[in-house]
Amino acid sequence: MLIVCAMNVRTVNKQVLSVQFIEHRIMTMLRLTITKHTEFKIYTQIVFLFSTLFFCSALAANQQFSQCVTELKSQARQQGISSNTVNTILDNVKYLARVIELDRRQPEFTQTFVGYFNARITDERIRNGQRLLAEHHKLLGKIEQETGIPAKYLVSFWGLETNYGGYFGNWSVPDSLATLACDPRRSAFFTQELFNALRIIDAGDITPERMVGSWAGAMGHMQFMPSTFLNYAKDADGDGRRDLWGSLEDAMASAANFLRKMGWNPDLEWGQEVKLPSDFDYSLAGSNHQRTLSDWAALGVTPVSGPDLLPTGQKAALLVPAGHRGPAFLVTHNFHVIMRWNRSEYYALSVGHLADRIKGKPALFQQPPAEANKITREQVRQLQRDLHALGIDAGGVDGVMGPQTRKAISLFQQKTQRIADGHLDSTLLEAVRTAAR
Repeated sequence: MLIVCAMNVRTVNKQVLSVQFIEHRIMTMLRLTITKHTEFKIYTQIVFLFSTLFFCSALAANQQFSQCVTELKSQARQQGISSNTVNTILDNVKYLARVIELDRRQPEFTQTFVGYFNARITDERIRNGQRLLAEHHKLLGKIEQETGIPAKYLVSFWGLETNYGGYFGNWSVPDSLATLACDPRRSAFFTQELFNALRIIDAGDITPERMVGSWAGAMGHMQFMPSTFLNYAKDADGDGRRDLWGSLEDAMASAANFLRKMGWNPDLEWGQEVKLPSDFDYSLAGSNHQRTLSDWAALGVTPVSGPDLLPTGQKAALLVPAGHRGPAFLVTHNFHVIMRWNRSEYYALSVGHLADRIKGKPALFQQPPAEANKITREQVRQLQRDLHALGIDAGGVDGVMGPQTRKAISLFQQKTQRIADGHLDSTLLEAVRTAAR
């Protein structure tokens, strides 16, 4: 059987063993074992069968990877990366099957704001952030003076990205990126990230052994992807290297440089928690609905503490990430700059609030409601299909609660005389399902 496997691997031409081949071998082995009429032989044959199948799959994947790396070496040289770096790194990269597993993995349940927020805004993280803000105040003050990025935000990003440098990830970045570059799902993107990683090594910023990070290639204190590193990393300590792993000065200056170039406004905060009147029209919520602060004040929106909103022309959007029973936030231009770092609204809200807590501001005035029944991705996919059937555009049927799906939920809520906060729960799921039947 191993001979058959080896023969098949030589003919796969960059494909993992075919489903038909595997099914054929399984059925053949089952027929053989059934004719033996002994339980022990059936068991041992099946164990041998699946061991062989795993071996065959690994053999095919490694052959495909080897062929791909050969092509990558040629392309890397054509892009001007030195032959020494190309050969040193790509002759030794390893295929990491676990990376492909992680890339394919989708959580069973949708992420709620309360679950996301409470996992990241912890008392320990706030205390550590306050301690490190004080400990590095000279460095952070210097960077703030040069770039206009307040120290509290840099420490907040640091805390959320790597728990203040406590965990960078332990994956070999060249191995991870080469594995992903040779996988068809996002090959073009990760091929360029691999070449960018080679350029970083080529420039002498880091040795291959120290280039570790997340399984997807994010690196250092602030988890920069290689392309972000090349565009924004700074040698702030003047040692001739942009070392985002070993130099906190380089890492903080690089993060500030990124935010500055993304358009950070030094005269603005990220946003603030606000109170809404009881008769508020929640259809006005959403990151695309920008209004001036004076307009929001006229609608009865007030801060949870302190003076009234300044009646200025500064624009802001209103977010209610946990629905009308949870906290509400007015977010400014700088909130959207934070989202250039990570496209998640939950992430940007966490960065802003953690920064405030590090500077001594209080916890949320309105705590998010406790998590109710968890909603699966399959339930969200069915919801999206149902909304489409009702003539409401929910975007793609992907099981992701993105802005378009929340907007569609809000439209359904408006049409059915509900509070149009765009928030999904099990009651609304059933209401949409019933309406679509």
